[in-house]
Amino acid sequence: MCVVLYHIPQLSESVDIAYFDAFPIFHKGPQAVSVFFCLSGFLIVGLLYEEKERFGTINITKFYLRRALRLYPVYYLVLSFGLVYYHFLLPLFGIAYQTDYSISEGLLWNTFFLPNVFKALYDPGAILEILWSIGIEEQFYLLIAPLFSISAHRKLHRYLALFTVGYFLIFHLEHFAFLKNYHQLYFFMSAGGVVSILSRKGFKLHFKHFGCRILVYVCFGFYFLTDVFYSDNEIVRHMIDVMLFNALIVNLASEDRFEICNRWVNALGKISYGIYMYHMIVVNLVLFLVLKYREAIDLSAWQEILIVNLASIILTIVIAHLSFTYYESYFLGLKQKFRRN
Repeated sequence: MCVVLYHIPQLSESVDIAYFDAFPIFHKGPQAVSVFFCLSGFLIVGLLYEEKERFGTINITKFYLRRALRLYPVYYLVLSFGLVYYHFLLPLFGIAYQTDYSISEGLLWNTFFLPNVFKALYDPGAILEILWSIGIEEQFYLLIAPLFSISAHRKLHRYLALFTVGYFLIFHLEHFAFLKNYHQLYFFMSAGGVVSILSRKGFKLHFKHFGCRILVYVCFGFYFLTDVFYSDNEIVRHMIDVMLFNALIVNLASEDRFEICNRWVNALGKISYGIYMYHMIVVNLVLFLVLKYREAIDLSAWQEILIVNLASIILTIVIAHLSFTYYESYFLGLKQKFRRN
């Protein structure tokens, strides 16, 4: 939802529609993606470790098939729509949008999971730009899964920790500026993986004292609601992000005082991938309708802001729900066939 709130004002401003982004929460989209990267590493690397521990090997084929069935149906649907939207739909409605890439180029970069490079080289449009984070994930797991398969089980956490520290340092060197240009933030996922493996090995990384855990949760809340933890120094900023986000995850994963899961949280969790992937399409649609009918309705600036934000959020959730129920669930059912028993 932070990513959605981050993009609505940006797109609204680009088409001269009233917007509001005065609070820090409206500028935390990139950080929200980084939280997801840490969470992804904590979950996926942890599952790889458990498979290695249980079977002695990792079935790479089944691992990739499971990821394909979870990610690719929506990924390629959004990719296809985005290419059609910018090359055909916008010109059809007489809306000028300059594309400096061909459909074949767009398909080539994104099919081979280099949407981050595609985003850096071209201006593909908002609907296609968000695919970069999916590409980063796939690049990381295309590397990590085979390495885990051939590495000694007892040393996996050491190798991954070494990679995390080494890559973090390399990422911030001027000679490797292309890593920043292509948003290759692998250290978030690998750091989450290290925390996950150490937790599974019995290390007590979470705080035992409830008050300390509450402090972590409060700091995380302040991180997104204020700029208290912001630093102009990118290295310091990323260090804070890695430590705080993983502290949040490992403490919530071990929380015994309260349960964060409920019907509504679980429902949103199930469709969160769709919320991320579809929200740019929805925001573009909402802005198009507001531009088309704003004069006839005669809205004030605040009315435009409320309508755009509420309509974008609600419609995104509805579409993500429909996608999960009637589209993604079919592939998720197939995914279960490729789990090792």
